Amino acid sequence: MNTMTQFQKQQGAALIVGLIMMVVITVLAISGMNTATTELAMARNDQNYENAFQSAETGLEQALAQGSFQAFAGNTVLTHTYGNESVSSEIVYEDSTHVPDAAFSLGGGVKAYHFLVTATAESRRAPGSPTDRDSFATHSQAFYVIGPEQNTIN
Repeated sequence: MNTMTQFQKQQGAALIVGLIMMVVITVLAISGMNTATTELAMARNDQNYENAFQSAETGLEQALAQGSFQAFAGNTVLTHTYGNESVSSEIVYEDSTHVPDAAFSLGGGVKAYHFLVTATAESRRAPGSPTDRDSFATHSQAFYVIGPEQNTIN
């Protein structure tokens, strides 16, 4: 009889311990799902920024590759769209400096024409509507072209 009363006192303990274990496992599962969702959003944001970064680099390359730079003629703007990414590149003439004639055998006046290219790119999650997942990147590169004293360098 002593064994029977001791067994009857422990019947509800297994249920309570089981319920507590279920609550702990549920909390861990929800926490893991939240962490996974946050990491997925971070990866998407990073990928979107990388798209904008690469688009800005492409804008710089296209601006430099076009090859004709106008000194004193104002700014040149190039725009391109690739799917959800768009890039605008601006070539700005900054200044010209004289180059010592002794360094070249061209004869006559030689100048270095200084330019600045700035590419601004955006990668939109949903084109046409602003979202909190859109990314923007701006890259600049300065360069100069050596040539005779004239307004157009080809």
